Amino acid sequence: MPRPVVVLAMVPQFTRQLFTDAHHARLAALAEVPEREPLSAFGDARAAALLPRAEILLTGWGCPPLDAAALAHATRLRAVVHAAGTVKDHLGDAAWDRGLLVSSAAVANAIPVAEYTVAAILMANKRLLRLRDRYRALRTFRWWPKEAPGLGNYGKVIGLVGASAVGRAVIERLRPFAFAVLVADPHLDAAEAARLGVELVGLDDLLARADVVSLHAPALPETQHLLDARRLALMRDGATLINTARGALVDHAALERELVAGRLEAIIDTTEPEVLPPDSPLYDLPNVFLTPHVAGAMGAETQRLATLVIDEIERYARGEPFRHGVRREDLPRLA
Repeated sequence: MPRPVVVLAMVPQFTRQLFTDAHHARLAALAEVPEREPLSAFGDARAAALLPRAEILLTGWGCPPLDAAALAHATRLRAVVHAAGTVKDHLGDAAWDRGLLVSSAAVANAIPVAEYTVAAILMANKRLLRLRDRYRALRTFRWWPKEAPGLGNYGKVIGLVGASAVGRAVIERLRPFAFAVLVADPHLDAAEAARLGVELVGLDDLLARADVVSLHAPALPETQHLLDARRLALMRDGATLINTARGALVDHAALERELVAGRLEAIIDTTEPEVLPPDSPLYDLPNVFLTPHVAGAMGAETQRLATLVIDEIERYARGEPFRHGVRREDLPRLA
């Protein structure tokens, strides 16, 4: 049986992060890879030479849109295997109309996001944001539960907005802790919530009850500013908002007002806009822990994504279905 031809398409620097020599050797044993260097555009001479040969397009961050013009060259293309999360950025109607098989490493990318989230939850409930600066200023003993009301993780209520791949990975990792876990998700039913061991509630109820609210919903037109001024006002005084999903889920101006007032605390990895302006108060507020969109796979963590996509290519080469396939009808529920 001939080996499938695999062509890579992504920002070149990500290829060097993703694939170790062992990954390249394994891929070469499964498939014909004409060039290790990925395509970064579909309209140049390299693409004109490689796309007609491709049976599988191995994509990653920065892959250009696979539009009708590119597909016209990719006459043998049957599958797209994405070594990252969302496929929405590069697969539009033309690709889905073609009936391509599609797989994504979103489930592998969910793992470091879930790990970041659990660390953030534990840190938030120990009131580390408040206590770090207070201890630095005082440099002496205090009765810290009085300095930081609500200090401690035992018995806290954790609210997860979205039972996505990340949301479910967070649920799994919260099991060892003495938390009550609430989930708000219109696509989750009571039976599945019971199987996951969480309480299914409405979003407003979750916001009013939770000590920590963590966002794991996709960025869709209907989730734009899901947490607006009214909903942010429902959160308890001193509650913490964690956002590792998308900045657009939150009305940034309304959140900024709450944070400047000091009523809420926040651990934020994704913002709107993606890089805040230099004069944003969120950089300096003592009740905000701000990171530059690093919760997802970074550095060596990306190699988990490489392993997953090569596993998928091996299944394809054996004539088996993808384990992490993405269907067109799934898109409205995916990030």
